[in-house]
Amino acid sequence: MAGAEIENQTRVQKFVLLGFPSTWYFRISRAMVFSIMYFLTVVGNMSVIALVWTHPWLHSPMYFFLCNLSFLEIWYTTACAPKAIGVMLGKSQTSSFTGCILQLYFVFSLGSTECLILAVMAYDCYLAVCHPLCYSSLMNSTFSSQLALISWLCGFLVISVLASLISRLSFCGPNIINHFVCDIDSWIALSSLSCTDTSLIELIAFIISIIVVMVSCAITLVSYFYIISTILRIPSAQSRQRAFSTCSAHLTVVTIWYGSITFLYVKPSAQNSLDLNKTINIFSTVVTLILNPFIYTLRNKEVKEALVKMFSRRSNWI
Repeated sequence: MAGAEIENQTRVQKFVLLGFPSTWYFRISRAMVFSIMYFLTVVGNMSVIALVWTHPWLHSPMYFFLCNLSFLEIWYTTACAPKAIGVMLGKSQTSSFTGCILQLYFVFSLGSTECLILAVMAYDCYLAVCHPLCYSSLMNSTFSSQLALISWLCGFLVISVLASLISRLSFCGPNIINHFVCDIDSWIALSSLSCTDTSLIELIAFIISIIVVMVSCAITLVSYFYIISTILRIPSAQSRQRAFSTCSAHLTVVTIWYGSITFLYVKPSAQNSLDLNKTINIFSTVVTLILNPFIYTLRNKEVKEALVKMFSRRSNWI
C-alpha cells in the first residue's frame, strides 16, 4: 500500500505548458514577433559589448558594468525565449520536471543577478557624481571586478538553495501549467500541484526575494537620493546637465526594470491573473531587454560618439 502511494505521488514526470491557446495563425504571428524581439535583444546587447570592447576610451568601470549587464541580458532572454517560441508554435509544449527546474533556476538566478548589477551600477554613479575627485581611486578595476563577481555569485548561489528544495517535491497531477515558460508564475502553479507541503519553500522563496529585491532596491534608491541631492546643489545649469547625463541612461533602465517586475509580481493574488501575467511577462522578459541597449546608446554621449566614429570609419572604408 505504501509503495502504491509513493508511486502515485511521483507519477508526474512531465508538465504541459499551455502557452497562448488560440488559432494557428495567431500563434504563428506571435511566435514570429517574439523571435524578432529575441533576435534584436541578442544583437543589441552584443553590439554594446563589441562597442565597448573595441573603443579604449570606454574601458572604464561604468562600461565594464554595462558589458556585464548586456552579457547577462543575452543569457536571461535566451533562458526564456527559445522555449517560449516552441510552446507558442505547439512544437515544444511539454517539459520534464528537471528541465522546468533548470529553466526556473536560470531565470531566477539571472533575474537576481540583474537586480544586483543594477544596484552596483547605481553605486558607481553615486561615486562618479558625489565623489568625482576620488572616483578613480575608489572605483578601480580590481574593485569593479570584485563587485561584478560578487553580484554573479550571490545571484546564482542564493537561488540554488531554492532550486534544490523545489527539486525534492513530488507531484500527483494534473500536469498542466498555464504559462509559456517555467518562472515564478509556473512555480506558483507547480506548488499547487505538489503532493508535498510547500509552506517552507514558499517562506524561503519570500525571504530570498525580499533580500535580493529589497537590498538591491535600497542601494539603488539611497544612491540616487545622494546623486539628486548633489546635482541640485550644483550652481551651473550646464554642470547639472552634465552630471545628470552620467546616470540618466541607468536611471531609465532601473525604472523600466523595477516597474515591470513590481507590476508583474507585487499584487494580492498571482494565481487569479495568470493569463494577464503571461502577457506582462513577455514585456518583462523581452521588450525591456530590447530597450536597454538602445537606451544606453541614445542617452549616453560617449556611446553615441563611439557609434558615430565607428560608422564614419566604415563609410571611409567603403
